[in-house]
Amino acid sequence: MSGTDGVGTKLKLAMQLGRHDTIGIDLVAMCVNDIVVAGAEPLYLSLNVFIEEGLEVARLERIVAALAEAARTVGVRVVAGDTKVLRRGEGGGLYLATTGVGVRARGLCLGMEHIRAGDRIVVSGPVGDHGIAVLLAREQFGLRGDLVSDAGSVLPLTRAALECDALRFMRDPTRGGLATVCHELAHQSGLGVRLQQTSVPVRDAVQSVCDMLGYDPLYLACEGRVVAVVGAAQAQQLLACWQLLPEGAQAAIIGSIEEARNPQVVMVTELGGERLLDELEDDPLPRIC
Repeated sequence: MSGTDGVGTKLKLAMQLGRHDTIGIDLVAMCVNDIVVAGAEPLYLSLNVFIEEGLEVARLERIVAALAEAARTVGVRVVAGDTKVLRRGEGGGLYLATTGVGVRARGLCLGMEHIRAGDRIVVSGPVGDHGIAVLLAREQFGLRGDLVSDAGSVLPLTRAALECDALRFMRDPTRGGLATVCHELAHQSGLGVRLQQTSVPVRDAVQSVCDMLGYDPLYLACEGRVVAVVGAAQAQQLLACWQLLPEGAQAAIIGSIEEARNPQVVMVTELGGERLLDELEDDPLPRIC
């Protein structure tokens, strides 16, 4: 396309029905998020639906209606798709698969190759909400609380971030969470990542569950957050822009990029000490996105 580059993404999600009927809303958000963190405007989606025999028609209609409303909200159109019916007992209820396409302005330079020593790392909100919400729902530990997933569109956040000329990189920290994104930054840029523990936003409820079950919120999936790397001179500008948005009200500058002989991710603790963050070996949750 003249003046634009194509950006595509694929997402598959399978969930046992009966948990909730928001799968269509979540699916649109997750697919669109992969597009917009690349700096593109989302335009079109395709939708493939795999339906197990016996699925309640009214439930399917609710899911499709919610998906359509979510697509309208973010300004994308579902332009193609297919439907298959699976035999009873083989489908787990319902499978949905989307492919999304967007356009990115020519000349926009986002990517790890643009990251420089001295850049700042900004996250748009508390980490670990989605991972803990899903973990508690699946494992049924008997814990109660008002913790909910952060799943949602990050389009307002990425649009605001693109106003910063010194924006280097954006990513939604899904599988492996914030720590995994930081390791990717270190490995692919050849630079070190230094995080400040006291600056990383984590809800008290998430931290409490992690303490009880032995998890680290830095490695848990987020589905409505953005991690951005921006030049130091514009870090406060990006932070202020995000904090004006409901989706970024608890955004924070959490660390920096630095020269390093061995690219590593270092966490500066509350007491002023340092510890290395290891790479994730086993994801605590089955893949859901």
